[in-house]
Amino acid sequence: MLLERDAQLALVETALHAAVEGTSSLILLSGPVGIGRTALLRRLPRLVTGQDVRVLRANAGPMEQDFAFGVVRQLCDELLAGLPEQARERSVREYAVLERVFADDDMPGGLPAADSQAVLHDLRTLFVNAGADTPLLILVDDLQWADTPSLRWFAYLAKRLRGLRIVLVYTVREGDPGAQHPLIQQITDFSAHVLLPGPLSLDGTSTVILNRFGEPGDEEFVRACHETSTGNPLFLMSVLFSMPSGTRPTADAADVVRSLLPAQLRDRLAACLHSLPQPIQALAAAIAAVGEHEDPRLVARLAGLDEIGYAAGMRTLYQFGVLAGEHRPRFSHFVVRDAVESSLTMVEREQLHDRAAALLYGQGHPAEHVAAQLMTVGTSSRPWSVSVLRAAADTALRRGAPDTAARYLRRALLDSPAQSEERAWLLIELATAERAFDPAACERHISQAVPLLTTARDRAVATLRAAPTFWGTTSPSFIQLLREVAEELGPLDSLVGSAHEIGLRLEARLRYYDHECPSALSSAVERLHGLGKEPPLQSGAERELLAVLLHAGTLTCRLPAADAALLAGRILDREPATSARPPYMLPLLATTLIAADSLQDVDSWLSLGQRLGSEKSGIDGELLHALRAMVLTARGQVRLAREHAERAVHLTEAESPEVRANFAIALATVALEVRDLGLSEQILTAADRQPSKSLSVSAILQILKASTDVQRGDLAGALDGLLACGRQVERSGWRNSVLLPWRPWAISLNHRLGASHAARALAEEEHAQAMAWGAPAMLGRALRLKGMVLGGIEGVALLREAVDVLRNSDNQLELARALVLLGRMSGDDAEAAAAIREGGEHAVACGAPRLTERAQQGHRAPATRTAVLTRAERRVGELAARGLTNQEIADELGVTSRAIEKHLTNSYRKLGVSGRSKLIEALTTLV
Repeated sequence: MLLERDAQLALVETALHAAVEGTSSLILLSGPVGIGRTALLRRLPRLVTGQDVRVLRANAGPMEQDFAFGVVRQLCDELLAGLPEQARERSVREYAVLERVFADDDMPGGLPAADSQAVLHDLRTLFVNAGADTPLLILVDDLQWADTPSLRWFAYLAKRLRGLRIVLVYTVREGDPGAQHPLIQQITDFSAHVLLPGPLSLDGTSTVILNRFGEPGDEEFVRACHETSTGNPLFLMSVLFSMPSGTRPTADAADVVRSLLPAQLRDRLAACLHSLPQPIQALAAAIAAVGEHEDPRLVARLAGLDEIGYAAGMRTLYQFGVLAGEHRPRFSHFVVRDAVESSLTMVEREQLHDRAAALLYGQGHPAEHVAAQLMTVGTSSRPWSVSVLRAAADTALRRGAPDTAARYLRRALLDSPAQSEERAWLLIELATAERAFDPAACERHISQAVPLLTTARDRAVATLRAAPTFWGTTSPSFIQLLREVAEELGPLDSLVGSAHEIGLRLEARLRYYDHECPSALSSAVERLHGLGKEPPLQSGAERELLAVLLHAGTLTCRLPAADAALLAGRILDREPATSARPPYMLPLLATTLIAADSLQDVDSWLSLGQRLGSEKSGIDGELLHALRAMVLTARGQVRLAREHAERAVHLTEAESPEVRANFAIALATVALEVRDLGLSEQILTAADRQPSKSLSVSAILQILKASTDVQRGDLAGALDGLLACGRQVERSGWRNSVLLPWRPWAISLNHRLGASHAARALAEEEHAQAMAWGAPAMLGRALRLKGMVLGGIEGVALLREAVDVLRNSDNQLELARALVLLGRMSGDDAEAAAAIREGGEHAVACGAPRLTERAQQGHRAPATRTAVLTRAERRVGELAARGLTNQEIADELGVTSRAIEKHLTNSYRKLGVSGRSKLIEALTTLV
């Protein structure tokens, strides 16, 4: 509190030296709340340490203003207590006469005119006599609260200080109404010096931080402290002492500084503000309510002040130290607003904000400004409150803030009549806002709205507001409600016009909700075939239905990939990036095009949507990044894909746990390709905290879990998990392994574990499905896996075919894998070197370090000899890969450690490795 106060201390010290020579001084120390007046006053006695100077102190207080001569008495008591015996006797006799005046209860506010001058003269004489031999330093704190008789004496003394050996230093708080007392003005007029301690500089703030934390603060942290406290020492210390325990003054903590609202500072400011006149308090409350608009006329009207009263009030609050500027209705710190609001009762606060809302509405301010006031009012009787809140919600939705829109609409429900159609549409608008971040609440509010609507068409329209999220799940009760509404609307072939469009959308939603039912998927494919080779695409409803039907054909592989890609591309051509579309339609089309290995259309669409941003494209940023990650993964560009997937997950941090978990599927898809154990474990841990009921999410996570088991050496456990996942998706009728690659992983694991018959059977199935679907990426991978399993001349031929197919694919990583494997299995050295070199180049471009490393190892036969290991040798190898010692493995299997050593030695020999670490690498490496 005393930093950068050297000039003030030096001036008082000079005055004291002059007092010894008989030159008196009257010094005013003034400033706003928290600037350090009292701390500086308390520091002054140290200036006379070791000198022959008497120090007398007095403190005025608002509760003692009716106590006549209260401040003077404090000085007299200190004066008499320190006098030598001889001087004391004389002064006590003089003081005794005055005490009779002090004790007169008939003089609470002053002295009788006949006695006033005599009493004031006698008091001065008392101090003059006491300081005849020793200079006096008289310190009076908060003179603005002194009683009137004391003020009268100080004014009398101020005019008659000349020639006395007295230095009188007193403090006055700026902005306090008591500071305008005429007697204080008289005293100030006679003051030789007026000291105004200024705010701390940036360097001073840095010094305070160093003293507080014991280490220098980062530049950004210091700047945040300085800007937040505006250099006020009290504000600064309150903020620093309110920092959470263990906080260090680093740049990361700057935001914490800006958000703190120290409770002790708030309470002190509230008490100080309470001492101000009622009009000033009303002005402070008005600024707290609408000060961010910085409209003086609005603030003045809300406070009930005319132009002159407003200007005077602003000047008072600025001098008081709580405003950022004398002409700007903005507080110097957030805690000031907190202090003002804490001094109001709940009823007063609501009435204030209700009046503010009416003023803003009457002056034509934007709906969100008016709504911000209504949000702090429990209910409002204003006839326009609901319409304003709905308009504010619409604005928030258009600028991409659905959570803010939802808050406005929830507040509007409080002012809407129960069991009314108006309430139904409010609930529908609320559901529309919630579907982006709280699908469960969206469905709940639509279910509440439907019974309040009067027509079947309106009920159907209401249910369509709950468009499903691509990776989310929908409650059975809501699906049942959708079926009931569709039946009530009537058969599709009986509907015309807009009702027909609504019927098509209802069909699309119901078919999508059934995408985990094999019979429903089969029905959807038949519906797609029934539309012919040129299905109608003119209306949005027709395009939405076709997107769902294409998704069914993609999942089941019952539609040629080329046909699926052609139709999906046509839909995208008619869906510009700026159009409003169901939030699940784009992911369905993207999935179809990714699975079909036809990425140009969706890549261009996403690039345009990303450039336009969520506000113009209508698609949330997290969804755009997630789909970009999936497209890049399908191209094999895993490094870039990971960046977009992590960005998508980061953007969902403020969403519900279910939404965050569902978007993690994009990151899981990337993790499968990059085979990063740390990343995979992070995704699985997050998924365990919020399990998803979506088959697509749970299945991809099961495959990811298997990949982590492989990397830990538990090959058998990984294979069991993959087969369980496969049974689950096969029961649902899902056949496309581009989307859920459980079978390719199971093929490799069976091959590594020596289960050649199972590996060949799965490889044949994968090849057949790939031929039926026809996408180059899926077919090329199936040929690569089949060639790996068969080996020999036939296997190399299949690998050459795989390379030829994959050269027509967008997936460069799959091409790199096929080339590297061809090079390692080829008997032709020239062909092998060329294949490995090209595969390595593709691997580097894709950001696949493990494949790059394998390519750099050169032409050698791949480590496929695990097939010759016996079941016992494989089991021992798996346990060794988990880190168990020989004795622990022996205990686990119930055999001797000698038997374990024998199994390991045989495994080393068969695999051509030199020790346990190489054995683990051979067992866990997938082709």
